[in-house]
Amino acid sequence: MPLSDIEIARRATLRRIGELARDRLGIDDEHLVPYGHYKAKLSLPYIESLAGRPEGKLVLVTAISPTPAGEGKTTTTVGLGDALNHIGKKAVIALREPSLGPVFGMKGGATGGGLAQVVPMDDINLHFTGDFHAIGLANNLLAAAIDNHIHHGNALDIDPRRVSWRRVMDMNDRALRKITVGLGGPANGYPREDGFDIVVASEVMAILCLATSLADLKQRLGRIVVAETRERRPVRASDLKVQGAMAVLLRDALAPNLVQTLENNPALLHGGPFANIAHGCNSVLATRTALRLADYVVTEAGFGADLGAEKFIDIKCRKAGLAPAAAVVVATVRALKYHGGVELPALGHENLDALGRGLVNLERHLHNLRAVFGLPCVVSLNHFASDTEAEHALLRDRIGALGVPVHTARHWAEGGRGATALAHEVVRLCGQRSVLRFAYDEADPLWDKLHQLATRTYGAAGVSASAAVRAQIERLQQAGYGHLPICVAKTQYSFSTDATQRGAPSGHVVDVREVRLAAGAEFIVMICGDVMTMPGLPKVPSAERMDLDAQGHIVGLA
Repeated sequence: MPLSDIEIARRATLRRIGELARDRLGIDDEHLVPYGHYKAKLSLPYIESLAGRPEGKLVLVTAISPTPAGEGKTTTTVGLGDALNHIGKKAVIALREPSLGPVFGMKGGATGGGLAQVVPMDDINLHFTGDFHAIGLANNLLAAAIDNHIHHGNALDIDPRRVSWRRVMDMNDRALRKITVGLGGPANGYPREDGFDIVVASEVMAILCLATSLADLKQRLGRIVVAETRERRPVRASDLKVQGAMAVLLRDALAPNLVQTLENNPALLHGGPFANIAHGCNSVLATRTALRLADYVVTEAGFGADLGAEKFIDIKCRKAGLAPAAAVVVATVRALKYHGGVELPALGHENLDALGRGLVNLERHLHNLRAVFGLPCVVSLNHFASDTEAEHALLRDRIGALGVPVHTARHWAEGGRGATALAHEVVRLCGQRSVLRFAYDEADPLWDKLHQLATRTYGAAGVSASAAVRAQIERLQQAGYGHLPICVAKTQYSFSTDATQRGAPSGHVVDVREVRLAAGAEFIVMICGDVMTMPGLPKVPSAERMDLDAQGHIVGLA
């Protein structure tokens, strides 16, 4: 019987993190803050000392629209990083940290798979170095300060009906989406409607991921708009005088985390927003640090290229001055057949007609990356035992006709050596000249930005919103926020806002349900369709198969 991911990870021979940092990256012990033997944070003064170093090539790993069949984007990111090191390149992986919500919900683990994993796998998937706990506490300190201020006289004249700041927790819990706080009489505050988001949807998470220093972090925290007064003036975290205390909670969390792959190659894991409800990238600090430590940095952006890659480019790259040299688009024959209409039980059978229909999803993602954003691309086809040569040949012919190379990757089963052809192709693409473009201009009005994004990358006919939402967008425009990029929250499973629309739907309308200002993170969140910023657990959550054995070892994590 094949070993599970956690069994493979537990059998790995890990190097002490201090030895790995010194031998592979030239980092002395004094610049590390160890969290046990196999994980550490890089000190912020050391990161500052790297300023001015030449930077390596940035490689973005993205994917087709995700399916229940799985695609393996994180696995490919790890496998490609190992493969680049295998062919003699100095490469570092820059990943996001897993959220406990999907770990105990649908995923059961988010550190790669098979022989392409980052380790220590159980630590990373669970509490890791406490970054998410710190983010949740900082968020909820601000929430508590709002209600405390109202309770003690409300000198800022906050309108309790217009408090926009929500509480968070790092677990899926649909019952907390809409709640009422302040019940139980005057001693417990002023009753009002409230709600919870998952930690990764918090603006504090986005701020941590986009901040460039402690000073920048504190300034961004102070700019968070949490409510409006009765006269509709904005109330900021700085008005409540808690940005300093929030920065205290986040001081250690701002430092990137150093771990390793199963092949003892360095990996920086830091930050973790979902790309369906947030901007979906690891931290700017981690990416920039990795670029100054290696010749190649392999990073990923969440979910499909319409969400993760778009936000990586239009938000993170725009704000941080980054530019990927190449993009890797991950796909599987199984997932493409699913997009072609085949249901899960039948994905193991050859079906060239369904594969042909499903390929439109991959083709649109490639079109967007190349024509809209200007990135050279390669398709990484994760190999499954049920794949047939006829299916692979059809995929290579269709995608090859677009001028995009396709490489079958076997890193899940073989580790880095199973992705060496992909690694050589990435090196070749990184040697080409390319000019990064954005989906919209910074000066475009907010509504026009969304319209361009929807029509150019989602294949939509247009955008709609209620009169109240349109008025809110116009108020934000008039208030001086029109220059900010937009962060679309929508289902990850489709180019449309309907999760059941597979393939590459066209002519649909993107409906904006809600708009949120993230003034500290410096973007506008537009929530579309029925996507939720606090997920729920599935009928059979991954938590049901997790346990401790008699020796105290975790089982069922992946």
